[in-house]
Amino acid sequence: MERIAIHPRDRAALRLSLGVGLAVFVAYGLALPIPFVVCVMAVLMLCKPGPPLPLAKGLFIAGIFGVLVLIGGLMVPLLENYALAGILLTAAILFTLFFTGLTSGNPLTMVLVLSFALIPVAGVAEQSLVLALAGTLAIGVGVGTLVSAISNILFPDPSGAAGKAKVSGPPPAVARWIALRATLIVMPVFVLALTNPSFYLAAIMKTVALGQQAGDTDARSAGRELVGSTLAGAGMAALAWAGLSLWPSLWMLALWLMAVALWSGSGLFGTRHTAYRPSFWSNALFTTLILLGPAIEDSANGKSVLQGALMRTSLFIGVALYAWAAVWVLERWRGRDLECKFDLMGGEQ
Repeated sequence: MERIAIHPRDRAALRLSLGVGLAVFVAYGLALPIPFVVCVMAVLMLCKPGPPLPLAKGLFIAGIFGVLVLIGGLMVPLLENYALAGILLTAAILFTLFFTGLTSGNPLTMVLVLSFALIPVAGVAEQSLVLALAGTLAIGVGVGTLVSAISNILFPDPSGAAGKAKVSGPPPAVARWIALRATLIVMPVFVLALTNPSFYLAAIMKTVALGQQAGDTDARSAGRELVGSTLAGAGMAALAWAGLSLWPSLWMLALWLMAVALWSGSGLFGTRHTAYRPSFWSNALFTTLILLGPAIEDSANGKSVLQGALMRTSLFIGVALYAWAAVWVLERWRGRDLECKFDLMGGEQ
């Protein structure tokens, strides 16, 4: 019998969908703490270009991340006693991590960006949350490595194709500007989160994703990219919640999120032609997870799901609008600065 050939882009979308389903089963089936964060970490691993990490290496990296995240907890006393110094040091760390991720082309640095933005805020709210969140992030990397390995076994790339995916970073000068722009997008929300950590934790995750996405866009398309992907993610979360309401169960949750991941993955990996770039679809999937996860927790705790969802969606849209405005202002300022330098050089000649 002749085997059916599957295009590598289709394989990538299927791996993402299957990996998300497996991560949901592990995170929610085992009742892990903050399960949607585990799923988010798994998505970051599944979207990593190139061959999957070996399982042993992935588990080792998960342990290293756990230790590094705990080190981020040392920022808590500094933020509580010397707020300005703590905020400036956090900004310097985030800039360094953004810059390293851009120049190295390693998407796993985004896990560290997310960790160093989340852990201090969680620690200001409650010191015990640092250990819980650090463990969740490390488990998420481990689960992501595991489900990525399983997905690649079931839907492997043709021999030799996996090693071809090589991500080249921008020149150092451009990388520094993009890292600065991403840091300036994240820091105001980080400072705001220190005033009410429990309310703004999800917003921190969203802002880090927007900071990364803003590095791939310009002022002209920033509105459609940043705000549009947020609205798309909110729409997919609402659709998944409506489907889950028909028959609330772990199976339905996994199947609906697999469907959402397959739709996002088809746009992310180019299986279907869309007017949006891959970063649009990855951010939309990211938004879906961080909207749907807290909604499930609200339902389990007897809180109003609709009220919580509306508040988070409004907050995310507000953050996206701020990121859009920040990109527009910074790009105009940079353009004028470059024009002034060009005029000065012309005048000297």
